[in-house]
Amino acid sequence: MTDTLKTSVAIPVATLRGRRNAAGIRWGSPGVYLLALVLITICITPVLYIVIGGFRTNSQITADPSAWPAPWQIANYTDVLASEAFWTAMRNSTISAVGTTLGAVVLGVMASYVLARYEFGGKSVMYSLFAAGLMFPVTVAITPLYLLIRNLGLVNNLAGIILPQIAFALPTTIIILVPFLKAIPKELEEAASIDGTSRLGFFWRMVIPLSLPGVITVGILAFIGAWNGYMLPLFILNDQSLLTLPLGVQNFASQYSVDTARVLAYTSLSMLPALLFFSLFERRIVGGLTGAVKG
Repeated sequence: MTDTLKTSVAIPVATLRGRRNAAGIRWGSPGVYLLALVLITICITPVLYIVIGGFRTNSQITADPSAWPAPWQIANYTDVLASEAFWTAMRNSTISAVGTTLGAVVLGVMASYVLARYEFGGKSVMYSLFAAGLMFPVTVAITPLYLLIRNLGLVNNLAGIILPQIAFALPTTIIILVPFLKAIPKELEEAASIDGTSRLGFFWRMVIPLSLPGVITVGILAFIGAWNGYMLPLFILNDQSLLTLPLGVQNFASQYSVDTARVLAYTSLSMLPALLFFSLFERRIVGGLTGAVKG
């Protein structure tokens, strides 16, 4: 009687915890997979529509906006790739994103190292100020920021968007890197000091390699944020030769407003580098954020 009761209780418990397949891998709840599938569909569908729409003609889009291309048109993409304006915008976005990434990573690592490894007056206040920076998007400060950049003479200059983007990327960079740097054992620093390694040498030889997952994570986030930046370049850059890709999409859509298929092709090509970059380093981002949470 007791064995029968144990068996009857064990079956529902095992069912609640998830079933195992033939290989012994535990499956999660079907509802979780269904919800994940719905969310993935919602996120991917607009992107696929834009990419596939670039392979259609305007008449096909007008006749049936949700139909597959019949036949597929490659001319829209080749025309965009052959335009000088697209590659100019690509160059400007690359300069902006790379400059922002380098500045945010270098300054963020140095500031995070001080906040994580040293004790000084006002440390908690300084860290709180960086954390508070996460709550202020660029749209809130765009007017005083524009006045400051204009007074510095950086309007219509890529430096005028790189420097503010570095400043807005620093809070996220520091919040992620501080736990990584705190997790480095102090005994390791003491041993390096006994061996004659200076603080700067310990920073370059030990701290940077040990915190590399976090550094890569913040670098990727800074790059994607700068690549997709729209509001700041819209206010700072007016010269056509300095437009970044988000502004290039807007400018292209204004010029070819009746050519929907070509606009979709331009939009697809402009977001492709960021999508590829994010897809290639997705595991790095997840690993870096996981390490920050554990720290």
